[in-house]
Amino acid sequence: MTDTNPTQTYSELTALRTFMGKPSELAAKKSIPQLDKHCREFISRSPFVCIGTTDGNGKADVSPKGDPPGFVQVLDDKTLFIPDRPGNNRIDSMSNLLKDPAIALLFLIPGFDETLRVNGKGTVIRDQTLNATSTVKGRSPKIGIKVKVETAFLHCAKALKRSHLWDPESVQNRQEMPSLGRMIIEQTTPAGTKADPTDISDADDRVQESIRSHLY
Repeated sequence: MTDTNPTQTYSELTALRTFMGKPSELAAKKSIPQLDKHCREFISRSPFVCIGTTDGNGKADVSPKGDPPGFVQVLDDKTLFIPDRPGNNRIDSMSNLLKDPAIALLFLIPGFDETLRVNGKGTVIRDQTLNATSTVKGRSPKIGIKVKVETAFLHCAKALKRSHLWDPESVQNRQEMPSLGRMIIEQTTPAGTKADPTDISDADDRVQESIRSHLY
């Protein structure tokens, strides 16, 4: 039978749920209101987290953060601390949290196809004790995000298995795309204007200098 309405936009949860069906019993009940021993160990092994925030007016942001495994500190079963390392000072995540404290975290571990998702409320803080315990190679963060955990749950492996993210055969050749500096200059050069090679070279130099001076 031919679908007489092949394109449909959903704006109401009941209709979407009717179309998609119910989640499995395991998926429905896996969310917990605190960090248990499995969540704690997962976070202690994770060197990478994606931080999702919103400004409360429809503008969302996802920012990656990485450091040695366990850089996100578990202060207790309901509280996390994420140190902020020197970067480009856009402070997108922290700016959003000042307007809307809702925060979502996605933790990854190299070699694990499962991920950990944590949702809660974030606060931008400057705590000298927490900064000191986040010191890496003699350098401490100036500021960080404290997260009050509301829900946490482990996410199954299907997405990472489909993507072959950790498969060495899936590694792509970075040289097949332009340098970061070139791409940014070309993206910000007015349409119809050719990017200046000097600007591209300067941008590449600035990117490399930022990595050298701000990595720790």
